[in-house]
Amino acid sequence: MAGFRSCPLIPWLALAAVLGSVLGLGEDLDRPLFGPPGSPVKLHESDPGLKKALAFAEERYNRGSNAMHLRKVSRLLSATKQLVKGIRYTITVELSNTQCKKSTMLRTCDFYPESEKLKTEVCVFEVWDIPWQGTSTLLKQKCQPKGEPQLEETNKVTDASTSQPLEESMELLGQFKEFMVKYNKVYSSQEEADQRLRIFHENLKTAEKLQSLDQGSAEYGVTKFSDLTEEEFRSTYLNPLLSQWTLHRAMKPASPARDPAPTSWDWRDHGAVSPVKNQGMCGSCWAFSVTGNIEGQWFLKNGSLLSLSEQELVDCDGLDQACRGGLPSNAYEAIEKLGGLESEADYSYSGHKQRCDFTSGKVAAYINSSVELSKDEKEIAAWLAENGPISVALNAFAMQFYRKGVSHPLKIFCNPWMIDHAVLMVGYGERKGIPFWAIKNSWGEDYGEQGYYYLYRGSNACGINKMCSSAVVN
Repeated sequence: MAGFRSCPLIPWLALAAVLGSVLGLGEDLDRPLFGPPGSPVKLHESDPGLKKALAFAEERYNRGSNAMHLRKVSRLLSATKQLVKGIRYTITVELSNTQCKKSTMLRTCDFYPESEKLKTEVCVFEVWDIPWQGTSTLLKQKCQPKGEPQLEETNKVTDASTSQPLEESMELLGQFKEFMVKYNKVYSSQEEADQRLRIFHENLKTAEKLQSLDQGSAEYGVTKFSDLTEEEFRSTYLNPLLSQWTLHRAMKPASPARDPAPTSWDWRDHGAVSPVKNQGMCGSCWAFSVTGNIEGQWFLKNGSLLSLSEQELVDCDGLDQACRGGLPSNAYEAIEKLGGLESEADYSYSGHKQRCDFTSGKVAAYINSSVELSKDEKEIAAWLAENGPISVALNAFAMQFYRKGVSHPLKIFCNPWMIDHAVLMVGYGERKGIPFWAIKNSWGEDYGEQGYYYLYRGSNACGINKMCSSAVVN
């Protein structure tokens, strides 16, 4: 599929269970948001959350209406809620004219006694409420005069696998076949192929939701990870240790940049960045992030760009956990103790832990220490332009379905405290007025834009500012 195309009337995939405060469990608001999909539950009109969602939808309706008089809910027809990293309300109501003009501020607004003046409409609203953030979003509003054929949206819950139209099913199968061919996917049995098709279908819905709510210019859709569940993707390619703050060792702070950041900068244009690499099915992103940083530091001090060995760290770094994750701060310390890094050519990458085969006589580059950078994005940009590419980490949820453009997911999809992927920040700039960070990833050149991910700059998106560090080469 060339890009993600919206699929009308697909039910919203429940991306995760709602936080403990919503369920009454009193849990930490910044804990991971993972859980089984929520099912729609019918609501009574006395439900407090429904009343709040109705008031919000009513206010947004009137704000966008050109009518002279306020319109209010005259009858609730049906309502459900669904837990989806917040609460999604689907509400069908009748809206009618009141005798209050919009310009008046009256406590009560009576409906017209004459039925012809009521001009009643039947409306379907979808409201996404995030209680722990105090925010609500109107996802859908569809209205038509009462008496016309009923709106096609209903609150009936059906099994998509049995109700899916034949035409849509054929389109889905075509997309899945194209995906298998493009990414050379082979499954061991028909049962596994059926399972991967179901996951692929759910992932299309997730990508659609990311697309509809993205605040940047990104395109989300089918990627080589589209047949993996979120948990499979996290456990295979990501790094859960990064969000365990108690494991982080203290690092000395970096000296601030001498000059303000230029408007844009890209170390790829100055010879300090090696080609994109591929970590394979191994959670070794931390090693690629650190070696990329050291490659840049060595180039700036010695004038030669080397491709350094990530496998040496996977095998020989006793402070980290190889394919099960690691921390850049530990990796710097391990490299200092080892005495340096061999080249990629001398110690090639296998994608799984092996016996340490480090030879001090083959060291191609060394470091003297490491530093932690400021968490201010303007200071990070200035430091990068002055000192080279930076090892950084971020929440990678949206990256599973990223294709191109500047990604700017809503915070609900990209909790800045749930960092799970280490990468290399190589530059920054703007595209059509949208500020971005240029990020070298380690999932091969067939990911994103030739192996790169572009993330919105200026809002600490996805926690990109929380773990910035660099080796020091004297």
